[in-house]
Amino acid sequence: MFSKGNKRKNTKIDSLVGQHTEIQGDVRYSGGLHIDGKVKGNVIAQGDDKSVLSVSDEGIIEGDVRVANIILNGQVIGNVYATERVELAPNARVTGNVYYNLIEMAMGSEVNGNLVHQAGSASSGETPDQTKSDENDSPAQIMP
Repeated sequence: MFSKGNKRKNTKIDSLVGQHTEIQGDVRYSGGLHIDGKVKGNVIAQGDDKSVLSVSDEGIIEGDVRVANIILNGQVIGNVYATERVELAPNARVTGNVYYNLIEMAMGSEVNGNLVHQAGSASSGETPDQTKSDENDSPAQIMP
């Protein structure tokens, strides 16, 4: 996942969104989340500066991503806010801005937006420009 020279903070996957699964609504998690399917909503890691989000080459997120660490090989249509590290694999596609502390981009990855460096990590677990939203607090729906 991360470069060989770096110690992995958290590689444990606590939750999985399967390849033939579509979730409509925000996803809030802690620990590790792996997405092979589609999420139409924001993906938010809560209360954990060691959280990891991995998105496979089949995975799609249509919404903002707010995490500590992300390993992206799929597609995000929205902004990505990472307090620690962003790793963009060769098939990664971001249509939106990427806010990062550390970034690694493989040849072939694309960002159609701005790259914005954010020094240091957020100790509160919140990412830059994070706002509270009451209108999207309904539970996620899993579609067949």
